[in-house]
Amino acid sequence: MESTLVYQIALTRIPMIGYGLARELLKHFDGNPEAIFRARQMDLERIPGIGPLRAKAIREFRDFQGVEKEIRLLEKYHIQTCFITDALYPPLLRDCPDAPVLLYYRGQIDCNNKKVLSIVGTRHQTPYGRELCTQLIQNLKSYDPIIVSGLALGIDITAHRAALENGLTTLAVLAHGLDRIYPPQHQAIARQMLEHGGWISEFAPGTQPEKEHFPQRNRIIAGISAGTLIVETGISGGSMITAHLAASYQRVVMALPGRVTDVRSAGCLSLIRNQVAVPITTAEDIAEELGWKQAPKPAPVKPPSLFHAWSPAEQAIVDLFAEKNPRHVEEIYLYSGLSSTEAASVLLQLELQGYLRSIPGKMYEWIG
Repeated sequence: MESTLVYQIALTRIPMIGYGLARELLKHFDGNPEAIFRARQMDLERIPGIGPLRAKAIREFRDFQGVEKEIRLLEKYHIQTCFITDALYPPLLRDCPDAPVLLYYRGQIDCNNKKVLSIVGTRHQTPYGRELCTQLIQNLKSYDPIIVSGLALGIDITAHRAALENGLTTLAVLAHGLDRIYPPQHQAIARQMLEHGGWISEFAPGTQPEKEHFPQRNRIIAGISAGTLIVETGISGGSMITAHLAASYQRVVMALPGRVTDVRSAGCLSLIRNQVAVPITTAEDIAEELGWKQAPKPAPVKPPSLFHAWSPAEQAIVDLFAEKNPRHVEEIYLYSGLSSTEAASVLLQLELQGYLRSIPGKMYEWIG
């Protein structure tokens, strides 16, 4: 078993040693984690921020059996590791003061000399937001960026899917160990990503997707790229956390203005109003903000009703889901203005096209 990896993992398991102190230790010992564990108590105590208690925790660390068990899990699930001193470690993430010293990954995660854009948003995306996100990524194709998101429902999965459809590399930053995929319904697209990108996590295999892990994960999404785009979000939640983290790292934060009457655009409008984010409406705006030059001018992003060829009957139903999602079938019959036969036919077509799915309780959910 490679001793270097053993000590790299062990460094992440020492009590009272967080991201900043781990980096301070590595700085003092020339990036050699093994030297940290072999150092004398008095030498450790002299390092800024360590002191007697933390020095004792390092000297008394004995959980190497747990480390070896973790390495066996890495081998079982074909998970690789990337240490903060490795050339492969994402360079912009390394610049962040709270960057994890160890990343776990599957697939290809090389971000060196690449254009990297993080895209996040609400789990409860509207058809409008879905279409805007998809169109923007399509228009960014000529710039060949890496698209980073969190594999969550809503805007995240739309960004990953659009990247794959346009032949772009896409990375999912996950809030759990890479021995699983959450949510489980995204396993198929996650597998596709291993051929055109990969998965990244700071959590060891076996780690569950606990609630507190998601804000922690968001700092990697914010830190790995030069810019973060917020497509749709309410006034609070994970996307707002990501936006403020990106701003704290001195990265470019961008937001789609959205509709002033839509609560799922309230967060974007707040970020713009408070000058945390710059408003963008086209792929060209993104390229200009990030300094991506020499690409053709894309057409402006248009609302779904303008650039998607919905029939009048389809539009009537699409508009309902923009207001509320999911919806009961009787609501759709009542408010669409269509006969029950016509509405049922449109629902079936939208379901076959992958925009809707039926769920228990005679409900339909917009998943596009």
